[in-house]
Amino acid sequence: MPSPSCLWEAPADTVVAGDDPGELPGPWRLMLLGDGSPTRHLRLLTGHPVAVQLIAMAEEPGGQPSVRCPREVQELKPPLLRRQVWLNCDGQTLAWAESWWNQDEANEHLQDRNLPIWLSLTQGRSELFREVDGLALVQEPWLEERFGCSGPFWSRHYRFFRQGRELTVIREVFSPALEQWLGATPRQPLHLSR
Repeated sequence: MPSPSCLWEAPADTVVAGDDPGELPGPWRLMLLGDGSPTRHLRLLTGHPVAVQLIAMAEEPGGQPSVRCPREVQELKPPLLRRQVWLNCDGQTLAWAESWWNQDEANEHLQDRNLPIWLSLTQGRSELFREVDGLALVQEPWLEERFGCSGPFWSRHYRFFRQGRELTVIREVFSPALEQWLGATPRQPLHLSR
């Protein structure tokens, strides 16, 4: 699947600084801008384990990322691998995610490719640092089909670091079905304060 088209993106420095993201309600701010594990949040919200459905995990054509990927992907050492998954709880699809990896890093850290990335990276209690780099509204017909509603959809992308070194760049797109637990959210560009 191609990476989703971004209709709107917040400047990364605005998101990282935690500036007021306009009309975004508090629970959605935590989900999108917090540095916690989204798979853990989904489990806590729904009361059900998160099932990872692997869509694809393959080398990027030419070993380089597409133009639709977050700019931070350019900082990863090629050749690159891209992994795409659906995140489901109790049979309901609540998110789609893609991640970019250096191939050697992927082979080292993703032994069980059906595990959530957070679990793969924290086995053995290794320390990680997550930095949220961007917030976006994205649109794709295949997301609408799987989520069962029209877009656009809230998305974020972030990097994981270990000992100051980038491991991966991850983009997540969240289903509006999460409004059942997080409350309603606008699905239009936010006016961020500067």
